Amino acid sequence: MRLENKKAIVTGGAGGIGRATSLALAAEGASVAVVDLNAEAAEAVAAEIREAGGTAVAIAADVASEPDIERVVASTVAEFGGVDVVFNNAGIIRRTTAVETTVEEWDRVFGVNVRSIFLMCKHVVPIMEAAGGGSIVNTGSGWGLKGGGQAISYCASKGAVVNMTRALAIDHGPAGIRVNSVNPGDVNTGMLSDEARQLGQDPAAFLAEAADRPLRRMGQPSEIAQAVVWLASDDSSYVTGSALVVDGGGIA
Repeated sequence: MRLENKKAIVTGGAGGIGRATSLALAAEGASVAVVDLNAEAAEAVAAEIREAGGTAVAIAADVASEPDIERVVASTVAEFGGVDVVFNNAGIIRRTTAVETTVEEWDRVFGVNVRSIFLMCKHVVPIMEAAGGGSIVNTGSGWGLKGGGQAISYCASKGAVVNMTRALAIDHGPAGIRVNSVNPGDVNTGMLSDEARQLGQDPAAFLAEAADRPLRRMGQPSEIAQAVVWLASDDSSYVTGSALVVDGGGIA
C-alpha cells in the first residue's frame, strides 16, 4: 500500500495505460479520479476499482479545455480532499508527415498531448504546494527522445512533454513537488491498431514490427503502470526531472 491515503488524478484513464495505471494506483491505496473524454468508459474503470474495494470517481472531460481541467481539479478536491498524485496520460497520435498534416490536426495533437499537461499543472500545483508536495508523472514516449517516421506532430508534442517535465521539476522542486516523465515504447493498446489503420498497414504485420526490439515483444499496459506507481510513490523520493524509458530496449 505505497500510496495509502493519497489522492490521484489520471487523465486518459479509461483505456490502455490509463486504465492499467488507475487500477494499479488504487491497488496501492490511492483514491483515483478517472478522467476521460469517454464518460461511460471512465465510469466502468471507476466501478471496477470500487468493486475491488478501492475508492474512485469518474469525471468526463476534454483535457485540452481549461474550464474542464478546472472542473476536474475542483471535483477531485471536493470528493477526496486534495490532490497528491497526477498522471497526465491523455494522448493522441496522427501518423502523417509535415506535408500531410493539417493545422487543425497539429493543434489538436498539441492540445491533448501538451496543453493538457500545462493546464493540469497550472491548476494542481498550488494545491500540492499548500499540502507540502506531490508527484506529477507525464506520459512522454520513446519518440519524445528520438525521431520517428510519419508522426511529426506526435514526435514534436512528446519532445515538448519531456522538456516541459524538466522545467516543471526545476520550478516546483523547492515546494516538494516531483515531476517526471515515463516514456513507453510500443505498448499493446488500441492506439497501435489505430496507427496501423492510419498508415493503411496490416494490423498483424504492424504489431509484429512493434515487437522488434531487444526483449522481442511489445510492452503491456500493466508494465507502464508499475513504472508510474514507482514514480508516484516515496520509493522514488529523490527522483525528479527524469525521463524514465520503459520500452524493452527499443531506443537502446
